[in-house]
Amino acid sequence: MRFVLASYGGRGDIEPAVVVGRELQRRGHDVCMAVPPNLTGFAAAAGLEAIGYGLDSTPILDLQRRYFTCYSRTPWKLAELRSMARQTERFATECWAEMTRSLPAAAEGADLLLTGLIFEQPAANVAEALEIPLATLHYFPCRAHGQLLPFLPSPLSRLVMGVNDWLAWRGTRDAEDAQRRALGLPKATAPAPRRIAERGALEIQAYERVCFPGLAAEWAKWGGKRPFVGGLALESPTDADDEVAEWIAAGTPPVFFGFGSVPIGSPAETIDMIGAACARLGERALVGAGGTDFGNASRFDHVKVVGQVNYATVFPMCRAVVHHGGSGTLAACLRAGVPQLILWTLPDQPFFAAQLKRMKIGAGRRFSTTTEKSLLGGLRRILAPQYRKRARDMAPHITRASESASGAADLVENFARLRANR
Repeated sequence: MRFVLASYGGRGDIEPAVVVGRELQRRGHDVCMAVPPNLTGFAAAAGLEAIGYGLDSTPILDLQRRYFTCYSRTPWKLAELRSMARQTERFATECWAEMTRSLPAAAEGADLLLTGLIFEQPAANVAEALEIPLATLHYFPCRAHGQLLPFLPSPLSRLVMGVNDWLAWRGTRDAEDAQRRALGLPKATAPAPRRIAERGALEIQAYERVCFPGLAAEWAKWGGKRPFVGGLALESPTDADDEVAEWIAAGTPPVFFGFGSVPIGSPAETIDMIGAACARLGERALVGAGGTDFGNASRFDHVKVVGQVNYATVFPMCRAVVHHGGSGTLAACLRAGVPQLILWTLPDQPFFAAQLKRMKIGAGRRFSTTTEKSLLGGLRRILAPQYRKRARDMAPHITRASESASGAADLVENFARLRANR
């Protein structure tokens, strides 16, 4: 069978689709990845055919970080927020147009089109126009449900999420209708999540169900169309793994700090804050650079900065992990049995932080307002023996990465076969 997997965003957004694509290819299927031009090399390095999909994602990810930082720190700067919102709208329109040019040709004749969460509307429209099965890959429970935040009543949670779907549709309606005209489709009459569900798409939930108890029961009405597979990760070795293991073995287990592929705004200040907080606690710090250049930051004897590392091997050697709240990093922490402190920036990340707090294996706060004092308090909290014990006790109940990949590929294969036999 032939599968086309379209995914947009940063590396953390693309990796789950690459995991599924690699497993499908291992089983003998023809797989094509459609990813941002800046990440075709990442997909190719995993041994997959990759085409450019939309625009380079680096500028928009940085713009989103700056927007939400400004929104949280200085919400009264309306002119600046409006300017960034207009930039985002222009980017989305141009990106959507590029996707419309590239994806239909790539998906022609495919047995199934799978799309990631970001820009799932263009892929859903292409699947509808070509009359091929659609699967979606969600690393966060984005469909309306009653488990959003522990303190929200379920009906209010569903209402808020439903309103957000409607507002998002209104904001992208012009671009979507333009694409649908180009594909020979009528105008959309409802938000994409509703249309995707009504077409009977397979909506894979690529995160741990223990983070959102009750969600599987709430979604049972969809007849198995929203199955959970756990976090999807490559767990590939890196060139830095041996060096990092030697550094860890030479002293006490460190606290790992990682902020994902989106560059943070003040690298030097962040390293100073980490260095000072860990010094006061007597802890060592291992900082994963990700998408940030820490070249001009201060140097500390107890702080080591590295590039990409394999979370699956490094995290179990750490005392705790401080990260941005991405679902892939969170899953790696759960598997490693280490407590977590989420310093979030983007709007989906605080919801994972709230669930960690409920489970009493982690905590969270906004990254843009974090200080040495608040970081110190967060670290003291998650390093407490009871947090570490609960995290260790949770680890055996988390889906292994190999099982998640196999389970997701099984679902995609079976869904494509089922739809082909109709």
